Amino acid sequence: MNKPLILIVEDEGTISHFMASMLASNGYRSVKAESGKEALAMAASYMPDLLLLDLGLPDMDGIEALKALRLWTDKPVIVVSARGHEREKVEALDLGADDYITKPFGTSELLARIRTALRHSQATGAKEAPGAFAVGDLRIDLEKRVVSLSGREVHFTPIEYRLLVLLSRHAGKVLTHDFIIREIWGPYANESQALRVNMANIRRKIEANPAEPRYILTEIGVGYRMAEEYTGC
Repeated sequence: MNKPLILIVEDEGTISHFMASMLASNGYRSVKAESGKEALAMAASYMPDLLLLDLGLPDMDGIEALKALRLWTDKPVIVVSARGHEREKVEALDLGADDYITKPFGTSELLARIRTALRHSQATGAKEAPGAFAVGDLRIDLEKRVVSLSGREVHFTPIEYRLLVLLSRHAGKVLTHDFIIREIWGPYANESQALRVNMANIRRKIEANPAEPRYILTEIGVGYRMAEEYTGC
């Protein structure tokens, strides 16, 4: 059987059963845990391909479970939580969650996030060969270091180009402000203003309407996400 196995960590039976049914009807297998300790034990014994993690668990905070998981596994973890505060999203993503979706959630959105996380997981460890990234009319030739929009080359500063490449390598995934700053400017930098300015410049160059971006999406207070599919006309 090649169906991915997903561990659902959720103490509310109604939500857990709904998730299991949704996954089964979309080609996934699943197992369920109702507490943090049970989740850690099942993650070790079942070795799931992905975990859906609630934060409000009865025996421990889901953030503590996430920390414990990240000590030994890099399997994708999508936080599915009623907590929608920016601070909690940032904390979970910085601690190693691959994505964060807030309850109540749409089935199609959750399935899309699962597909993205599994694709990233399958690519992990594979040697990255020079190639290209494309979405809509935007294309990044990683070998030639050329960016084009509708076939026309677009010129970027070195920092802008590095930001574009970083986002494209994680397309579909939210990258927090701190993560981006560490990757581009280094671990001890404090370049929040520089990040905003550079992102605004990039959007002016690639977006038809920078106020309503289609390529680089903003998670307010959290970070940025490069679109995997173009939703423009």
